[in-house]
Amino acid sequence: MYLGAGLAEAGLPPRVVPVLNTAKGGATTASYRAEGLWDALLTASLPGDTVLLQFGHNDQKEPRTLASREGFSANLSRFIADARGHGLVPILLTSVERRRFDGDRPVPTHGDYPLATRDVALREGIECFDLTSATRQLHAELGPEESRRLFTQFAPGTHPLYPDGIADDTHYSFFGASVVAAMVAAMLAPVLLAQARAGSPA
Repeated sequence: MYLGAGLAEAGLPPRVVPVLNTAKGGATTASYRAEGLWDALLTASLPGDTVLLQFGHNDQKEPRTLASREGFSANLSRFIADARGHGLVPILLTSVERRRFDGDRPVPTHGDYPLATRDVALREGIECFDLTSATRQLHAELGPEESRRLFTQFAPGTHPLYPDGIADDTHYSFFGASVVAAMVAAMLAPVLLAQARAGSPA
């Protein structure tokens, strides 16, 4: 991950930091642990590493067992406790917004899950990157038509992977993924800078 803008603001040169991505499409806070992905992350991590945790998008589809203020919040707290127990620095991220408009106004699509995520972060005393608000603002700035570029939307015959076309308002295109990744990098840079300063000898 390239960290440029956040460090430039602090008068420091850009950095590239390694990233281990163990995310899985469709995962919930329950399935991610049950399938062994969380244990794999903990095994591969080193004390002092920062772990970014973003859930809610799929938990929302299972409200009986993963209600925002019950199973979902409890699972987030358990991830945080595990991460701390392994010497990691956990950071929560709220879900990226789906593309949905009412006229020219973006419509929230994740219910109480982003707020529940922020509340867990506040209770646990950790950082929370509000990507729900950031991506909704991005959609507002681009508008209903231009925001299509962020997502997997192609007319028939214009993309080799989607010969019949596709109109997906949930999953990002390569362009959209790079835009949101840059958002995360900008949010992460000052946090890593503060951690480095805190660990430096006086």
